[in-house]
Amino acid sequence: MAHPTPAPKTTGRPEVWVPHAPDLPDVLSERTHNVVRWALTVAVGLVYGYWTASVNRAGGPITGWNILLGFVSAFVFMGALTGVRALAPRLRRELHAATWAAFAGIAFGFIYSQSDASVLQSSLLSLAVAVVVGAMAFYRYYTHEDAEGHRDR
Repeated sequence: MAHPTPAPKTTGRPEVWVPHAPDLPDVLSERTHNVVRWALTVAVGLVYGYWTASVNRAGGPITGWNILLGFVSAFVFMGALTGVRALAPRLRRELHAATWAAFAGIAFGFIYSQSDASVLQSSLLSLAVAVVVGAMAFYRYYTHEDAEGHRDR
């Protein structure tokens, strides 16, 4: 024998399902979050610098200029990443996504240009990376805001 289930009371507004993790307690302090944020920025920057240097030397010997290129690339990448992480959240979702798209496209294009590829090929591939990153970022920011443009925190 089938029984009807009671319908939930509604407020008159349509229910919108937003995919996000359940609210978990934050067990780490603000200081710990800052340390992890900076540690990840430094770690990703060093990986980027090593990657740039290894692509540039193309399997050849490690030279002083190659090491210098790696460290300069790492510091510039860390500075740009810090700037984007500070600036982008203050922007509307379109510019927020465009900022991350430009950052990803430029970062990829620089590394790809170290492989002695043509300028046209590097530009087209970095543009493709920027378009994909921009589309994914826009989708994420669009689905994580309410109707007034306030982000879910």
